[in-house]
Amino acid sequence: MTTTAGTQGTGWLARTRATLRDVMADRQMALMLVLGFGAGLPILLVFATLSAWLRSAGIERSSIGLLSYVSLAYTLKFLWAPVIDRLDLPVLSRWLGRRRAWMLLAQLAVAAGLVAMSRADPANALGYTVVCALVIAFASATQDIVVDGWRIDSAPTERQGMMLASYQLGYSLARICAGAGALFVADAYGWAPAYASMALLMALAVAGTLAAPKVQARDPGPRRGWRHALREAVVDPFADLVRRKGSGLVLILALITVYRLPDIVSGIMANPLYIDMKFSLSEIATVSKVYGVWVGIAGAFAGGIAVSRLGLYPALLIGGIAASASNLMFAWLALAGHDLPLLVASISIDNFAGAFAGTALIAYMSSLTSPAFAATQYALLSSLYALPGKFVGGLSGFAVESMGYPAFFVMTAAVGIPVTLLCLGLRLLPGETEPARSEELPARA
Repeated sequence: MTTTAGTQGTGWLARTRATLRDVMADRQMALMLVLGFGAGLPILLVFATLSAWLRSAGIERSSIGLLSYVSLAYTLKFLWAPVIDRLDLPVLSRWLGRRRAWMLLAQLAVAAGLVAMSRADPANALGYTVVCALVIAFASATQDIVVDGWRIDSAPTERQGMMLASYQLGYSLARICAGAGALFVADAYGWAPAYASMALLMALAVAGTLAAPKVQARDPGPRRGWRHALREAVVDPFADLVRRKGSGLVLILALITVYRLPDIVSGIMANPLYIDMKFSLSEIATVSKVYGVWVGIAGAFAGGIAVSRLGLYPALLIGGIAASASNLMFAWLALAGHDLPLLVASISIDNFAGAFAGTALIAYMSSLTSPAFAATQYALLSSLYALPGKFVGGLSGFAVESMGYPAFFVMTAAVGIPVTLLCLGLRLLPGETEPARSEELPARA
């Protein structure tokens, strides 16, 4: 299943060739490639890959769904980001600087969590597995915060696009390792070696941190109290949206809330479905985690082309319908059982449609921001679309236990009906027209 992370930073796709040339010639770009690899490695290991392990161990689908709540750390990381921006670590910060000190600590915590996870026995000690997953998710989200801070501090604005391109390339390579690579190793040698090998791969990120130049963290400004911080972070940006969009903002926020809901919710149950349909880990790895990644990239390209050629709203409508309807393929797969060609077809349609929809949504959310609050408003909107899916997704296992896979995936596909109505309703709002320069949207995303 396509995840949100797979669709972020779509602007880098169009610049991949330039990115590869720069990585070969520029030490700073090579460092971002390695740091992006370290950032992308842990997330699947506490999400999709972990769900496959748990289902293989006979864990109930309801428990697997609840365990997906550990991924909320990635959505809520803004809560502790101000602490990391201001606080120096004893000894390490003097040696490495504030950014690299936190980066190293987070990477070592991820590696330690993966080593501990490799010793887990979910069937007999699920609580231990949950604690390990929480440690990994929290440390991984912290690593994301610090890597972004180091990137911003270490390069001028005109180089940030290429830095992000290199980061996203490393992130994608890591997702292939944590998805397909871990499943291949687990199929051949077991889950313990799979997670232990992922812990070893974190050594690449540690090496990148130690090789990175020490930078001076930018002063976040004086501390003026939590009320002032809350107003700057939430109230002012949201007030600007209300002022510009008026009552139509209710419709806009409703669309953002439900647009990716079918994909996020059904994605949690994707690997348990494959396991229950008796697909081997190698089959899942090959089709879903290798082949599926490239299909998703093609879908992201197609979404970008659709936004520029057809316009933002038609692309948004097409993506919403396609991404929701693609879940019907998984309902068909659940009825058919072990059918490899149908698995390939299901993942092809789902990943392509999900990435297409993700690109359209990123472009739309970017078009809603104003220059004065671009980063903050985009962060608020992206949290809005991710949080509901993750909260509801935690209950997906209970839904499958109650109604079965076919009815569950049909139900998630039915969310496409309100998505379609909301997309059509947007065109009726006064002042809602195509952005004048839609080609700039990916860069703002």
